[in-house]
This record gives sequence, C-alpha cells and structure tokens, in this order.
Amino acid sequence: MTAEHSESSPLVRIRSLLPGLARAEQRVAKVVLESPHTVARRSITEVAEAAGTSETTVTRFCKAIGVGGYPELRIALAADTARSEAHADRDLGGDINPEDDLKTVVGKVTFADSRAVEETADQLDIDVLAEVVSAVASAGRVDVYGVGASAFVALDLQQKLHRIGRVSFAWNDTHIMLTSAAVLKPGDVAVGISHTGATADTVEALRVAREHGATTVALTNYPTSPIAEVADLVLTTAARETTFRSGATASRIAQLTVVDCLFIGVAQRHLDETIKALDSTRDAVGPHRLETRHDGRRKPRDTGK
Repeated sequence: MTAEHSESSPLVRIRSLLPGLARAEQRVAKVVLESPHTVARRSITEVAEAAGTSETTVTRFCKAIGVGGYPELRIALAADTARSEAHADRDLGGDINPEDDLKTVVGKVTFADSRAVEETADQLDIDVLAEVVSAVASAGRVDVYGVGASAFVALDLQQKLHRIGRVSFAWNDTHIMLTSAAVLKPGDVAVGISHTGATADTVEALRVAREHGATTVALTNYPTSPIAEVADLVLTTAARETTFRSGATASRIAQLTVVDCLFIGVAQRHLDETIKALDSTRDAVGPHRLETRHDGRRKPRDTGK
C-alpha cells in the first residue's frame, strides 16, 4: 500500500474507488467488502472464484486500490479486522432497520458519524490539504458550489471564511453558479462539494471556473469521480451512506470535518488578521444576543426605568 494510504483502512479506499473500477474488479471489491475477515484467510484462487473472475483480475484490483499485490491485501485486511474486533463493543453495525428502537437508532447514527470523522481523518491527504490552504489563504476570492445537502456545507465554509475577512461566496443555484464561475480569474479559488462527485451542476460550475483560470478544488467521497476530472486539487471524505442515511448525514459530517480543517489552516496563515476579524464580528453580533443568568434563564430586559 502506498504511503499516502498506509494508515487508513483498506475498506475505506475500496469504497471510495468502487465506482471507477472495471466491472470485474467491482465484483472482487464486493466480495472483499462483504466479508473482509474471510478474504484475509482465503487464497487468491478462492477469491477469484467467489467473484466469478480470474486471479489476474484480483491482482489488477489490488494494484487499482493502491496495494502491491494480493498478499499485501490479506495483511491489510487482517490488520483492519483486528482493529474492528478491538472496537467490537461499540460497533453497532450497518444500516438502520425499520424495527430498531429509538435508543438503537441514536447509537447507530452517532457511531456512523464518529466513524466517518475518524476514517476521513485517517485517509485525508495532508499534502493536498496544505496546497488547498495555501490557495485559499492567498485567493482574491473564493466561490463555493454545492447543491442539496452539500449546499449546507458550502454555506458553512463561506460563513467561516467571511468571518475572518476572506472574500467568499456560496452558491447552490445552477445559473448563479455558472455566472459566478465565468467571472473568476487566476488567483481566485472555486470549491465544488459533492459526496458522489457526480452532481452535474457542481461539476459544470467547477469546469467553467477552471476554464477561466481559477484554482479548482473538489471535496468528494470518490477520488475518481467526474468532479475530480475538473479539479486541480481533490480532498476526499470517507463516509458510508446507506438506506436511511443516504446522502445527508454521515457524508455531511465528514465534509464539515474537512471544512473545519481547511478553515483552521487558513486562519493560521493570517493569525493577527483572524483574531481581529473574530473580535470585530463577535462585537458586531453581541448586542443581538439575549443575556442569560448562571442558571440559563433569561435576564430581565433593562427598560431604563
């Protein structure tokens, strides 16, 4: 496995690359994902038979996910299985079932969200993140694109950057995204956020921004998805979406984790300006906060009488 992914779970890497694999390789991936602990004990011949393909395809699959060969894959899966067993007491499994009671639902949601954050941090390419921080910190303007659930993440990044004095805009309307991208220029940054990496509106806006010279950044769960093709820099998350959580929860938490890391990195580059801006914005909204007592109850309003 490459150094870039040596500390992250091989299953995270497989899930992120799954859509871009050849069909036969996808069958191998599904066999691995369905029972990684079993594959860790199987021979390459047994895995090939289970996937209905050849040993050569299994080897190609290993190389496609950044593993040197099948022996290395078995070692990585065995290590990952050991880590999972160490946390078996808190592993609440996969999808939320219709018959789950509310306590179980809460446990599964919080476990999925915390796992998304941990796995995203493990696989995040720090070198790429540093490049994005540098680009945003020196940008004349930062435009952020996202639709659906990703639009809320785009707004969060815009609000954070705006609060420390960085010129930033967030767009979720297709026409406005495209017109915004068309007026960007070299020195500006466009950030496209899409969990699947296949949201046509966001991909098109990033493409237009790139054509006009802006540095383009993609934030996605799938590094080989269409949005990566129009991005100069790609930041990835590691969120698993299933039936009840599709596209809206774990992916959003993972995206916000990367946004927070990006924001802190930018803030550090302009520390004095950041502190002044935070103080100024805090003072500006201060009068609009209701005063509360130590017990949390609202203090009576001073009427001046």
